[in-house]
Amino acid sequence: MAENRAPLLERMMYYESCPGCKMERRKEERRGIPYKEFLYVWIVTLCTALPISILFPFLYFMIRDLHVAKREEDIGFYAGFVGASFMFGRALTSAFWGLVADRCGRKPVIVIGICAVIIFNTLFGLSTTYWMAITTRLLLGSLNGLLGPIKAYSIEVCRPEHQALGLSLVIKFRICCLIKYILCPSQMHNSGTLAVSFQVSTAWGIGLIIGPAIGGFFAQPAEKYPNIFSQDSFFGRFPYFLPCFCVSLFAVGVFILCFWLPETLHRHNANKMQDGTIEVLEAPSHGSGLKENTNECEERAPTENLFKNWPLMSSIIVYCVFSLHDMAYTEIFSLWAVSDKIYGGLSFSSQDVGEVLAISGFSLLVYQLFLYPSLEKILGPITSSRVASVLSIPLLAAFPFMTKLSGLGLSLIVNCASLLKNILSVTIITGTFILQNNAVPQHQRGAANGIAMTGMSLFKTAAPACAGIIFSWAQKRQYASFLPGDQVVFFILNVVEFIGLLLTFKPFLALPNK
Repeated sequence: MAENRAPLLERMMYYESCPGCKMERRKEERRGIPYKEFLYVWIVTLCTALPISILFPFLYFMIRDLHVAKREEDIGFYAGFVGASFMFGRALTSAFWGLVADRCGRKPVIVIGICAVIIFNTLFGLSTTYWMAITTRLLLGSLNGLLGPIKAYSIEVCRPEHQALGLSLVIKFRICCLIKYILCPSQMHNSGTLAVSFQVSTAWGIGLIIGPAIGGFFAQPAEKYPNIFSQDSFFGRFPYFLPCFCVSLFAVGVFILCFWLPETLHRHNANKMQDGTIEVLEAPSHGSGLKENTNECEERAPTENLFKNWPLMSSIIVYCVFSLHDMAYTEIFSLWAVSDKIYGGLSFSSQDVGEVLAISGFSLLVYQLFLYPSLEKILGPITSSRVASVLSIPLLAAFPFMTKLSGLGLSLIVNCASLLKNILSVTIITGTFILQNNAVPQHQRGAANGIAMTGMSLFKTAAPACAGIIFSWAQKRQYASFLPGDQVVFFILNVVEFIGLLLTFKPFLALPNK
């Protein structure tokens, strides 16, 4: 018994020059939450996520000022491809950067991704042509391949009991889950998959607050703040550089911080070690003996083909359909809100859009922290997703008629509608994510989430481009007899929502065996 209770590090081979071994020993010596490492994870992930969310408040105006669209109705067509280029680049290279991280280390890939943000996000703000904007966004997505490595890194820097918290910081870059963990550690420990999935979708709120606020308040500074920036100044000639520069400046600080970022990849010759030593070294330590850990690894060796796991694949397909809808809605809402009222829009400024999205993001954060857990306990993930889908349909159908309002009434209704739509969307996404994680054992969740991430990236690549094309087409048919103007846009969004709703029922969606 005493031998079994001995610390794991006393019973394994340890290499002083191996960064992975150093991290394992550090985790064994410090059993608490690794706050410093989690702070690194959160800051790095936030750095790579901000370039996505700052874009939407000013994209319409940027395409207009690049003079690529011959008519105002065509702006949405071109804006869609700019929004899709980042996701397309990420979908092309995600697997490659994952392989590089497994061979060369997590830290080099993280540093390269941050450098890509500094360089190409800055160049995007300096874009003078449409193709320069497309190219810089594509290269930014292609070279910013740290999402998979940082996900692995977040698990490798902490003990097993803290891995759910670490992973949640990566997937949706939020700090509020850390506060929640400190206040209610027993709840986080016992909630299992719900804890991970709840934190995953909650984190989107922080991005909705920071990103759109930066994009909305700092774009076109010479027009908004003429007392500070003149039209003849640098920021007057490049009106969309300032929000991009703010994000790039933050990335420079993160780049400097990366010098203190510890590597976690093991680097030693496996042939010189005893059989099973590497597996035991990387396995979770709970005070069990060497034999128990070895047997656990042997039991996990024969893994099921995930593509034959229909409960998993069906939940991923449902997740991708709703992700397609969510991304298309985000693109369309920003274009619709800033387009002129004669084309069925709201004539909002980029600052107005930023305010709406920031308010929605903050309210969404409150909802996820305090309301969603109770809702999920009462209804369950599937029923809550279905209810949210049903409620989304009449809400989306009402959006085109908001153009008849004005003043304070318009602002109030749009904010309430945007808030409610985001709450419904995050309820659906959280429910489908719970189903994904319940469909596989714990040791397969990394691969399962990798499949889901690839599918989601492909769907989110298509969403902005298709949304932009449909939006541009709709603005040219303002006087059509059937679904004129933007009514047809929100009708198509409802069709996608309805398809996703149908897929949540049997026989398509299969539930995993308990």
